[in-house]
Amino acid sequence: MSAVLPAAIRAPVRQSSHWTDRVAHLALLVVALLLVAFLALPLLTILLQALQGKSEEFVGLRNFIEYAQTPSLLTSLWNSIWVSSLVTVIAVPLAFGFAYALTRSCMPLKPLFRGITLIPLLAPSLLAAISLIYWFGNQGVLKSWTTFFGWGEIYGAPGIVIAECFAVFPHALMILVTALSLADARLYEAADAMGTSSARKFFTITLPGAKYGLISAALVTFTLVITDFGIPKVIGGSFNVLATDVFKLVIGQQDFSKGAVVAILLLAPAIITFAVDGYVSRRQTAMLTARAVPYRPKPSRGYDALMTLYCSFIAFLVLAMLGMAVFASFASFWPYNLSPSLRHYVMGLVDAEVSVGFVNSLKMAAGTALFGTALVFCGAYLLEKTKGMQGLRGIVKLLAMLPMAVPGLVLGLGYIFFFNEPGNPLNGLYHTVALLTICTIVHFYTTGHLTAVTALKSLDGEFEAVSASLKVPFFKTFWRVTLPICTPALVDIARYFFINAMTTISAVVFLYSPETKVASIAILNLDEAGEIGAAAAMAVLIGVASTIATLIFMALAWWVNRRTQAWRTTDR
Repeated sequence: MSAVLPAAIRAPVRQSSHWTDRVAHLALLVVALLLVAFLALPLLTILLQALQGKSEEFVGLRNFIEYAQTPSLLTSLWNSIWVSSLVTVIAVPLAFGFAYALTRSCMPLKPLFRGITLIPLLAPSLLAAISLIYWFGNQGVLKSWTTFFGWGEIYGAPGIVIAECFAVFPHALMILVTALSLADARLYEAADAMGTSSARKFFTITLPGAKYGLISAALVTFTLVITDFGIPKVIGGSFNVLATDVFKLVIGQQDFSKGAVVAILLLAPAIITFAVDGYVSRRQTAMLTARAVPYRPKPSRGYDALMTLYCSFIAFLVLAMLGMAVFASFASFWPYNLSPSLRHYVMGLVDAEVSVGFVNSLKMAAGTALFGTALVFCGAYLLEKTKGMQGLRGIVKLLAMLPMAVPGLVLGLGYIFFFNEPGNPLNGLYHTVALLTICTIVHFYTTGHLTAVTALKSLDGEFEAVSASLKVPFFKTFWRVTLPICTPALVDIARYFFINAMTTISAVVFLYSPETKVASIAILNLDEAGEIGAAAAMAVLIGVASTIATLIFMALAWWVNRRTQAWRTTDR
């Protein structure tokens, strides 16, 4: 026996793989294949297209050299950089001040002010551009102001900067509110005990504590502006930027190789931003430790009144921008007959057949919310709660994070090159609502994935461990335990997908056909045709539809919390 024992001890013990593990591996492989087919390959096609000539011959870097030798295209590159930088310099401090008022004062009506600033998220970004035209355009209400400020006219760089500040403000605000909410009151108490002035506390405690949020907000703002297409298209005039250059090269001149070069240039700042943001996130230290005391602002009549005045001013600007678009959409004949009528709504929905586009938008948004939420959550669950196939997991994690660094315009262009290829077995998807839906899911995949991962990480891994010990298949645990607990997160992901699908422009501007045109693209076409009143009406309708959808999702979240989250409040 003594001779046998060492051999038995030395023999490797291999645990047999359960059949449910192979099901999980197969499901993860399916997710990986979907991300490769609808994300990695279209992006790879852009790179290959940039290295080819008009006859699809390999030309190396010739297209890049020709681009660098074209003064007008280089001007567009410079325009994109300085406009994006200027918007960042303006919007981030404004958002920081607003976030500071929300988190570090006792001013009244905080939920109201926060809600007003989030309204722009419910409408296409070009609504701001349309509204500015009615305010400061050639027949605008405040046309004389443009002369006073020395602009000459609102079209071009001034209009793009103002409209982009309006469009990106909510995005920067959400990041900065989160950053400023994480503060340790003990630091401020110690500073008060030493008689530190308010200004010194701001520069030595508040700003250092929020620096990573400021960096993230600045990076996100810069990326959103440099990759936006709708606002420069509507109010840019002859002021060219990279986003409009891509559209002109591909749609106007059919120069796909040069379009691919510009797309890669658009991709570069987004990837750099993504890398810097990742580095900053890794460097960030926890602001709230186990012993931290949450900061609670103290009432101060003068300070609170000042913060209320500032927030009221910002809220007034937001409402003025939105209110002008709504008013102009009902004006009979701007600026000569301002009596209210439904003329522009009838013109848009009936004469211009935008009603078909609204139906397509609702189909696309519903499909994005349903299938996008299912794909994102299942993919996140397979990554977080199953084991094995580590190499494949690394690939899926990389592909899940990649869309955050890919502008919608670049992704849409990749879809043209990839799915319009006759030899591609997926060519049948081209010019269909299904492809528009898939493109939108991929475009907004990362945010949904991170939301799902956050929800799943809050669950103890013992659920899966106990299930495995009892030989319960992982999919039963998923259906009976994980899914009910994470239902609120599912509702949030679905709402995010739906709203963004209703308002997106850049991701689908290259992919529609006359039969599959969506409402946001129809607004661009109306603006190009000179029917800016009808364009405003359709933008308002998208905002109304997004608002109704948001309210429905809020009601659904309330119902879901009552049905599935009662265990959180049950008395023990």
